[in-house]
Amino acid sequence: MVSRTFGWFLLAVPVLLAVAGPLIAGPAVSVGVPWQPPDAAHPLGTDVLGRDALTVILTGGLPMIGMTGAALGLAYLVGVPLGLFAAGRGRWADEAVMRSLDLVLAFPSLLVLMVLAATGHRGPGVLVPAVAALQLTAITRVVRAAALAPGCRTAVEALTLQGRPWWRIQLGYVARYVTGPVATDAGTRLGVVLYLLASANFLGLGLPADSPDWAVVIERNSEALYTAPAVVLVPAALLMALCVGTNLVTDRLLAARWVSL
Repeated sequence: MVSRTFGWFLLAVPVLLAVAGPLIAGPAVSVGVPWQPPDAAHPLGTDVLGRDALTVILTGGLPMIGMTGAALGLAYLVGVPLGLFAAGRGRWADEAVMRSLDLVLAFPSLLVLMVLAATGHRGPGVLVPAVAALQLTAITRVVRAAALAPGCRTAVEALTLQGRPWWRIQLGYVARYVTGPVATDAGTRLGVVLYLLASANFLGLGLPADSPDWAVVIERNSEALYTAPAVVLVPAALLMALCVGTNLVTDRLLAARWVSL
């Protein structure tokens, strides 16, 4: 019970701050000198641009969480149907889908993001689809492997012998069967997507340098880790809580699902 509550707590804190923070805090504008120590007016001090660190942190969660959720959602929206198609339409479909997606593995993720930036393709509108595309191969492989598992294939063969069309079998039965592996993968993949987006922002490929986004704030204030640690450690802790909380909650929900079956 304690572990379940702790997981929800870890997940709720960064999400609630990201959603409610902009409503609570005012605009993130310069209010003093850079890296000013904490005082009564600025409990966490100021950042590299002289902005109140607490205000920056309260307003910076939504861009990062929003881009992470959008990239994950887009990747699974495409990857799950592709995996089901590859598993359900025979060897030719399997080979065509998987060999095509294997081409993506030849390109290092950060190199792809840097090439996009070097050609002038920057910002969330480019970054989110690019990160989603980089995750597509792994997601499709997870779905395909789950759909080809012996327990699933036995039921699929029985349904096929009953005359059910392949698409109905894949959507009606196999899609439900792969829900557990997909949810487990999503909890882990959240950290991968978060890392890619944060790395892109660290390298200046994503959001503008004056964005209050947590990843940008960590990168811009990393030099002040020892003199103004709060402005670096607080957003870093929130990102860590988001990843750990998501995995704990996912594990608990899946465990409860299997117990109820």
